[in-house]
Amino acid sequence: MSTLDFNAELSAAGANVKTRWGSVRFFIRRYPLGAIGAVIMAVFVLAAIFAPFITVYDPLTTNAAVSLAKPSTQHWLGCDFMGRDVYSRIIYGARISLAVSMGSMLLGSGVGVVLGLLSGYLLGWFDLITQRFLEMMQSLPLLVMAIIMAAALGPSLHNTILAIAIPLVPYVARVIRSNTLSLREQPFVEAAKAIGMSERRIALRHVLPNTLAPLIVLATAQLGSTILTESSLSFLGLGVPEPHPSWGRMLYESAAEYVRTAPWLVIFPGLAISFVVFGTNLLGDALRDLLDPRQRS
Repeated sequence: MSTLDFNAELSAAGANVKTRWGSVRFFIRRYPLGAIGAVIMAVFVLAAIFAPFITVYDPLTTNAAVSLAKPSTQHWLGCDFMGRDVYSRIIYGARISLAVSMGSMLLGSGVGVVLGLLSGYLLGWFDLITQRFLEMMQSLPLLVMAIIMAAALGPSLHNTILAIAIPLVPYVARVIRSNTLSLREQPFVEAAKAIGMSERRIALRHVLPNTLAPLIVLATAQLGSTILTESSLSFLGLGVPEPHPSWGRMLYESAAEYVRTAPWLVIFPGLAISFVVFGTNLLGDALRDLLDPRQRS
């Protein structure tokens, strides 16, 4: 490679970096609350990834000598009734909560995209049967449907993801279907049919990419709901079982008996749930405004 080519590539890389940093600055300046939500989510994601490096105690190790110990320099957020460090359990609990929420959101969105795309593009008897089935699923609230599924499948990590993903399908499918119905009548779809492009290729190459913007907004909004649902299932004893640390299970174990004698067992897991849901809602609202053409100036 010549020096001229190397300098050209270096200049192009610098221009890309400047463009990306400019986009980040525009997002922060235009949507400050969305930037705060992104920072909150980034903190929890990084804490979940680097949990072994930012904690001292094992979240599963018990120590009767420090049972119900108050927050101190040794145990920043105190200890629970079994002497387990609350800070370590919250950090490792972020892994469980984020894994369940991301897994259920991706699984539910994937199935919903397929059903919504086929239903809105094929129409006919397939659309009629699919929509009636989705309406029956959507007649129950998300949490009620998740409780029914979790009770039927049993408490485990994979069953919790599945129990939350299934109720998400109709919400995603109906959004994708409505966008597909409007897109299939657009001139670019008619032009693709006129040149002999197959229906499958039109749906995957032209219709599906144009439904990604509302899908991203919906998935971000549903992320907070899935975290709340996972915490609710764990609180009811239907979510992720022991020994996995879960924010909802931490509340379930402490809320009734230790809320007055050891309030830190309830306050800190509750704050973790509140902050992560608050962050996802702020980020979802910002993405909705950012991807909405009517909001662009």
